[in-house]
Amino acid sequence: MKSIVVFCGSSEGKDPAIIAEAHRLGKTMAGQNIRLVYGAARIGVMGHIAQGVLENGGEAIGVIPDFLMLREVYHSGLTELIITKNMHERKLKMHELSEGIIMLPGGYGILEEFFEMITWAQLGLHQKPIGILNTNGFYDELLAMLKKMIDQQFLKQANFDMIQVDDDIEALLEKMKNYKPIAVPKWLKKGQV
Repeated sequence: MKSIVVFCGSSEGKDPAIIAEAHRLGKTMAGQNIRLVYGAARIGVMGHIAQGVLENGGEAIGVIPDFLMLREVYHSGLTELIITKNMHERKLKMHELSEGIIMLPGGYGILEEFFEMITWAQLGLHQKPIGILNTNGFYDELLAMLKKMIDQQFLKQANFDMIQVDDDIEALLEKMKNYKPIAVPKWLKKGQV
């Protein structure tokens, strides 16, 4: 993987371990020559991952819709800043620029971005590895909910297994590098994807 889109909050939250891990993920990505694609903010978890990349000689590409330019206080020191017309164009651009996806802690927006990407994978629209860095068990309840969806037969185990989960950065990146995508669902014809 040469580039990963990281979905993460524009707030810092209250757990200092999350901030430290975001910065360390950025440092690790820079050390492995993996370009960061993210939401362009210099604040919150977003700002810490970007600093981790930039302080260690890596590349950070920020993608932000024009209406969020001031609200999310964009990072002026990025390798590249891409301004889009809206949120949909932003997600599509992030998807185009990345070879993998990681979700860090955040709020509604992070979940929405993550679930759109996993849905696209489920539909066979891409085969990129998708990971969750589960720092201090932040996503334990979400993962439990997904397992309940499997138990209730709303989600297939194979689709759950598309998500790589770890609380260790190096282990997560290794899982993502070794990820073998599932076949396009049989209920979709090849010309439909």
